[in-house]
Amino acid sequence: MKRNFIAKRFQSAGTGLTLDTAALAKYKDIVDLSIGDTDFTTDEAIISAAFRDAKAGHTHYGDPKGDPELISAVCKAWEEDFDQTLPRDHVLVSASSCLGMSLAMFAILDPGDEVIVFSPYFALYRAQIELAGGVCVDVPTYAEEDYAISEERLRAAITPRTKAIIPVHLFGQAADMDPIMEIAKKHNLIVIEDAAQAIGAEYKGQRAGAIGDYGCFSFFPSKNLGGFGDGGMVTANSAERIERLKIFRNHGMNPKYYHHFVGGNFRLDALQAAVLSIKLKHLDAWTGGRQKNAEEYRRIFAASGIGDKVVLPSEAPYTTRHIYNQFSILVKDGRRNAVKAALQAANIGCDIYYPVPLHMQECFAGLGCRKGDLPVSETVADEILALPIYPESTTAMREYVVETIGNALK
Repeated sequence: MKRNFIAKRFQSAGTGLTLDTAALAKYKDIVDLSIGDTDFTTDEAIISAAFRDAKAGHTHYGDPKGDPELISAVCKAWEEDFDQTLPRDHVLVSASSCLGMSLAMFAILDPGDEVIVFSPYFALYRAQIELAGGVCVDVPTYAEEDYAISEERLRAAITPRTKAIIPVHLFGQAADMDPIMEIAKKHNLIVIEDAAQAIGAEYKGQRAGAIGDYGCFSFFPSKNLGGFGDGGMVTANSAERIERLKIFRNHGMNPKYYHHFVGGNFRLDALQAAVLSIKLKHLDAWTGGRQKNAEEYRRIFAASGIGDKVVLPSEAPYTTRHIYNQFSILVKDGRRNAVKAALQAANIGCDIYYPVPLHMQECFAGLGCRKGDLPVSETVADEILALPIYPESTTAMREYVVETIGNALK
């Protein structure tokens, strides 16, 4: 009998590569919008600086404790731009924000421990929690409540096995942290902030990612502070917590070749660290550009006469600084795909975050969910559309975007 070398759980899932290539071969000038990547080349100054750094010898294994220059730049930015102190031993840089979150899961979870997440949420939370031996517990949020976190539903989800809560600072706006922190303190729970899209965002004057026990940040190119590729960072409120993550990140070793845990290679490479050290100096100005662009979008939409056909992102009353990693609108009456097609036809970049709700993903078919089980998540997935908001975009560009949307909705 012929032996199958692919695990049974993967045998029914295709890679999608052959299908995509064959289907797209007949088209010209394809723009890939599938992963939220940028559609323009990195600035020449950053490319040149990266090459200079590579020629200077930063092409070897990164420092297992994290690139010292990048960590120094991060701590300096926290103090100068954010007006908050961040000790060096409270920072860990990693290969991505996703891996940083995984490190936190491995560090805190024992088998059967429960982690509360608020749906809709990032698709990989459940995988990260389950791979660390934990149990993912969903707490729903609703459109009619502006997706606010319900204290009542959060309290009802807590059991003797609950270990942690993951609030998400989505699209650049901070979550309502006071009730979460109050409940976490009462029940002695760990709070891990997902600030992947919110570096520099503020909640009542406090920076997102610096309120709970851990903060996870992303340096993926589509984020406000993006590198040359994947990259991330974790901050914590104690050096002890970061030290444990550093050991997990570096194959479970401490010292070299002495393995205390089963870990992995989650280090950030030196080239990414060099790029981020340069770009970090410009983050505050770029954030200001995004904020200005968001306000201008609101003005243009208000004058367009299509305000009743789309829902614009709002700023919660507790938000003191929204950084607008994305400017995502909801297109009503089943017209989202038509608007997306019109924008693409006009060579305007846009994307859907995210097209398939988590409970409908093939990898979680074992949950037994069917269409209609989570109507809020499904409605958002059907209506949401992210528009260009990068700081270098112009007023004329935003007017063209809104005009194109208006023509599509006539």
